[in-house]
Amino acid sequence: MSQQNNVPAGIALMLAATVVFALQDGISRHLAGTYNTYMVVMVRYWFFAAFVIALAARAPGGLRAAVRTDQPGLQILRGVLLAAEICVAVFGFTVLGLIESMAVFICYPLLVAALSGPVLGEHVGWRRWSAIGVGFIGVLVILQPGMGVFNPWAVIPLISALMFALYALLTRYAARRDRTSTSFFWTGTVGAVVMTAIGLWFWEPMSQGDWIWMALLCVTGASGHWLLIKCYETAEAGAVQPFAYFHLLWTTILGISLFGEDLRLAVILGTTLIVSAGLFTLWRERAQG
Repeated sequence: MSQQNNVPAGIALMLAATVVFALQDGISRHLAGTYNTYMVVMVRYWFFAAFVIALAARAPGGLRAAVRTDQPGLQILRGVLLAAEICVAVFGFTVLGLIESMAVFICYPLLVAALSGPVLGEHVGWRRWSAIGVGFIGVLVILQPGMGVFNPWAVIPLISALMFALYALLTRYAARRDRTSTSFFWTGTVGAVVMTAIGLWFWEPMSQGDWIWMALLCVTGASGHWLLIKCYETAEAGAVQPFAYFHLLWTTILGISLFGEDLRLAVILGTTLIVSAGLFTLWRERAQG
C-alpha cells in the first residue's frame, strides 16, 4: 500500500503524539518517584506487549507473519536496548527532573547522525558534522561541566539519548530485511519478557489512586506509538519530524506547572543550540534524500 503524503494531517498527528508522550513522561516521573522504576516500566510493558500482539493478530498473516524474521538476534537486541533505555530515562526524570532530562535527551537525532557512518556505513558530510558539533556545544552548555556546580546525575539523560540513538540505528538496520510490523512486535514482546524477569523482583504494593495513574501510563504509551505509526503512514517523515521537538515544550510546561521545576538560562541557551542543529541535520537529510 503506497504511503500518503497529507502533510497537515501528519503534522497534527505528530503534535498529538508529542502531547501524549509528554503526559507519559510526567506520569512516569510521578510513579517512579514513589515506586521502583523497574516495576513501573514492567507494568507499562505488559500493556505495550498486549497492544502489539493485538495489532499483529489483526494484520494480514496474523501473529505468524509478525514474528517471522531471519535476524532474531538483532530484534532481541533492539528490544532489550529500548527497555533498558526507558529505565534509564525514567530514573533520570526522578533525579534530574523533566525539563533538564528532556533538554539533554533531545540531542539523540544528532547522535543518530554521528553514528550512522560507523554503524550503517552512511555518508556524513562536513555540514552535518558541523551541526553535530554545535548540538554538543549545546549539551555542554546545559550540563556545565567544570563550573563547580556540575551534577553527576546530569549524564543520565545523555546515556539515555545514546542508547535511544543506537536503538534507532539498529531499527534502521533491521528494516533492510524486516517489515515495520515485525520490528514493532519484537520490540514490545521482548521488552515485556525482559522487564518481567527483572521487575517482579522489585514488586511493591501500589495504592488504588496510583493504579489509575498506572493505567493512564499504559494507555498513553500505546496511544502515543499508535499516533506515530499513523503519522508516518500519513506523511513523509522529513515533513513532520521537526514538529517532534514540541515534545520538549509540553514537557517543560508540565515540569514547571506540576513539579515546580525551574527553567535555567543555560538550559534555554543549550536547548536552542541543540534544536537548531537538529533541525539543520533533518533539513540536510531531506535535501540529500
